[in-house]
Amino acid sequence: MNTFSSPDLPTSARFGSGQAVRRLEDDALLAGTGQFTDDVTLAEQTHLFFVRSPYPHARIASVDSSAALAMPGVLAIVTGADLVAAGVKAIPGIGGFKRADGSPCATPPRRALAHERVRFVGEPVAAVVAQSLRQARDAAEAVMVDYDELPMVVDVNDAMAAGAPALCPEAPDNIAAETRYGDAVATAAAFAAARHIVTLDIVNQRLAALSLEPRSVLAGFDTASQRLTIRMSTQMPSGVRNSVCDALGIAKEAVRVIVGDVGGGFGMKTGVYPEDVAVAFCARKLQRAVKWVADRSEEFVSATHGRDLQSHAELALDESGKILALRLASLANVGAYPTGAGAAIQLLIGPWVQTSVYDIQTIDFHFRAVLTNTAPTSAYRGAGRPEAIFIMERLMDEAARQIGMDRITLRRRNFIQPAQMPYKNPMGQVYDSGRFEAVMDQALVLADWPGFEARATASQQRGLLRGLGISTFLEWTGGNALEERVTLSVRADDGVIEVFSAVNAMGQGILTSLTQLVVDAFGVPPEKVRVVLGDTDRGDGFGSAGSRSLFTGGSAVRVGAERTIDKARQLAAKEFEAAEQDISYADGRFTVAGTDLSIDIFALAARQGDQRIFMDSTTAVAGPSWPNGCHISEVEIDPQTGHVAVVAYASVNDVGRVVNPMIVRGQLDGGAVQGIGQALHEHLVYDRETGQPVTGSLMDYTAPRAGDSPPFLTEMDQATPCLNNPLGVKGVGELGTIGAGPSVVNAVADALARAGLGAQSPRLQMPLSPSRLWVLMQS
Repeated sequence: MNTFSSPDLPTSARFGSGQAVRRLEDDALLAGTGQFTDDVTLAEQTHLFFVRSPYPHARIASVDSSAALAMPGVLAIVTGADLVAAGVKAIPGIGGFKRADGSPCATPPRRALAHERVRFVGEPVAAVVAQSLRQARDAAEAVMVDYDELPMVVDVNDAMAAGAPALCPEAPDNIAAETRYGDAVATAAAFAAARHIVTLDIVNQRLAALSLEPRSVLAGFDTASQRLTIRMSTQMPSGVRNSVCDALGIAKEAVRVIVGDVGGGFGMKTGVYPEDVAVAFCARKLQRAVKWVADRSEEFVSATHGRDLQSHAELALDESGKILALRLASLANVGAYPTGAGAAIQLLIGPWVQTSVYDIQTIDFHFRAVLTNTAPTSAYRGAGRPEAIFIMERLMDEAARQIGMDRITLRRRNFIQPAQMPYKNPMGQVYDSGRFEAVMDQALVLADWPGFEARATASQQRGLLRGLGISTFLEWTGGNALEERVTLSVRADDGVIEVFSAVNAMGQGILTSLTQLVVDAFGVPPEKVRVVLGDTDRGDGFGSAGSRSLFTGGSAVRVGAERTIDKARQLAAKEFEAAEQDISYADGRFTVAGTDLSIDIFALAARQGDQRIFMDSTTAVAGPSWPNGCHISEVEIDPQTGHVAVVAYASVNDVGRVVNPMIVRGQLDGGAVQGIGQALHEHLVYDRETGQPVTGSLMDYTAPRAGDSPPFLTEMDQATPCLNNPLGVKGVGELGTIGAGPSVVNAVADALARAGLGAQSPRLQMPLSPSRLWVLMQS
C-alpha cells in the first residue's frame, strides 16, 4: 500500500520521491494483460527454430537440408554458409585488451550461424523457418549436419596446458587477453615485510541467469518502406539495433527495435546475440514476420553465462592487522567467443572494486581471459563486482581467524575513513562519498550481533551448527555510460505529461520511479504522467545495465523536467505580459506574483501552435556512483546431512537518496536471493571429458526456491548522498547479490570454526551443496 499519510498533503508529498508508491506496472502484469514479445502476433507470422551443435568442437563437413525443405510448411532453411555468401558480418567480440606479447586480443569469429566450425554445445548451426513452430521444430530434426569431431577443452587449466586444442590460431595458448595492474616489486616487498600472510584459492563458479522470460525476438518486415521492426526482450534496444544493422550491412534508419514488458534480464539480455541477427536476416529474406522464442533448454546452453573465475589471492598484514598489500592472479573462463562485456567484466570492472572499502594502495593483479569450448560468459547481476568482493571478504574473515583478531576489529582497522573522501583507490577509481564504518555499526545493531551466542546455543541444543557471517563492501555503478537523453511533452490533447527515456523496464520498477520524479517536478498526480520506454524510433540511449537506470536515467528526467518548467514559465510570462521572474509554478499551475492571474500548464500547452510544450534534454552525471553496504547472515548447518539454511539476514545499504523504499527493498532482497543461490545452490557444470553441459535443465541446475529465502531485515542509510548526480541516488539493482555470497559463505566458515573445524574453512568453495559440505566436514 502507499505510505502517504493524508489526502490533504500535496501531490508530490503523497506520490513523489521517498514514498512507497505501489508499482504502476503491476496491475497489468497481475491481470495478465502485459505485453511480452511472445504475446504479439503479426499478420502472416512465421516461426523459427534453430539447429544447434551437439558437439563442443567440430568441423561442419556438410549441411543437407533438402529433406527438411520438402516438409510441410517449411519456408526457408538458412545456414552459416548462406549468411557468409550474403555478406553478413561476424559479431564483434573482445576488444581493447592485449595479449601478454602485446599482440591484439584474440577470439574466433562469431557468426549468427556457425560457419565451418562449431565451438560449443548449443551453438546455432542452421535456422529453419516454417508456418508454425511445430513444423519448424520437426523440420529442424530432418536437417542433416555432418560433423568431424575435434579435440575440445572446457576447463581453463586444461586449456592453458601444453598441447591443448586451440580455439583460434591467434591464441595458441588459448589466452584471449590479459591485464596486469599495480606494482609487483612494491607488493613483493610488502609481503616480505609482513607479519601475516593469508592465502586462498577461490572459485566463482559458472551460473545461468534464469530470467523468467527467455530471450524472444519477433522481426516484422514492411515491404513498402523496406524496414524491419524488431520486438524483443532486451535491456539495450539501441545497442541491439546498431549491432543488427552492422551485421546485415544496413542503415540504422532501416531498423526499429521495440521493447514491451521484459520478464527479467539480470545482465543476460544486454547486447546482441547471434539469434537476433539470424531472425532479422530471415525476416528480410522472406519479407515476412519471423518469431523466435527460446525454450529453457536453449537458454541453458546458448544464453551467456555469468562468473566462472578462478583466483589465487594473497593478503599481507602487519602485526596490528593493518593490510599492507594485496596480490591476485585470476583465470576467467570466457567461453568460445568472448564478448566485449564478458572480457571487460573480469579484466577491468572487477579489479576496479577489488580493494573495496579498505585502504589498500599496494597491489599486484594479474588477470587472464581464457578461451574454452563453452558458451560465452558476460554480464550477470553484479558483473565482476560479486567475484571481486567475494575474494576480498573471504580474505578478511580468514585473516581475522588466522591471526586471532576479531573480524569487526580487523575491518575497523582498515576501513577508508570519511575524511579521506574523495578517495582514489589503486585502480584509479575515485569514490565520491561513503561512511563505511557507520553503515557497519548500524548493521551490527540491526542483526543483534551481540545476541548471537544465545542463538548459537539454542541451535546447538537442536543438534545444529550455527554460524554468523558478515560482508562489508562497495560496488561501482553506472556502466560508465554517464549521459542520457530524454524528451518531455506537456500535451493538451490528452492532458498528460509524456516522458520518453531510453532506459528500459525489466521488472525492476523503473517506470514507477521515473513517474515519481515527474510528480516531484510538476506537482501533478501520477495519472497525469505517461512514461514511454523501449522504442528506438523515439530515442537512443545505452539502456539499462550496470544499475544506471535511476542514477543516470532518473537524473536526466529530473533535469529535463526542470528545463521543461523553465520553458513553460517563459511561455506563461508572454501569455500574461509579465516578467519571467514574477511567474511562480506549483502543482501544475503558473501564477503571476501579487495577482490572481494563473493558468494550468495543460491549458498553457493548448495555446501553443502544436498543442504541446516540448523539451528535448540531454544531461550527464559527473561520474559513477559507489553504493555500499554491510550484510550479515546467520546459517544453521545440519552436521548429519551438510544441509545449510540461511535463518536470518540483516543488511544496511547506502544507496544514497531513496526514491521508492518499497522498490529499493525489493531490489536488495531479490538480489540477495540470487547471491544466496550462488553461495549454496547454483553451478552450471560442463563435463570435463565430453564437453557436454551436465546441469543443462532445471532438473539438474539447482536454483533457490522461495523456501530458501530468509526473513530479511533490510534498511537504507540515506545520510551520504551521491555527489555525482543531481538526485543524490546510487545504483541499487546489484548490491544485494554482491553482499549475499560472501556473507553466507563466511557464516558457514564461522559455524565450522565454532565446531572445531576451522582448518577446513579455507577449503570452502561455492556452491556449498549438502554433499560437498558433508564430505568436507567428514575429512
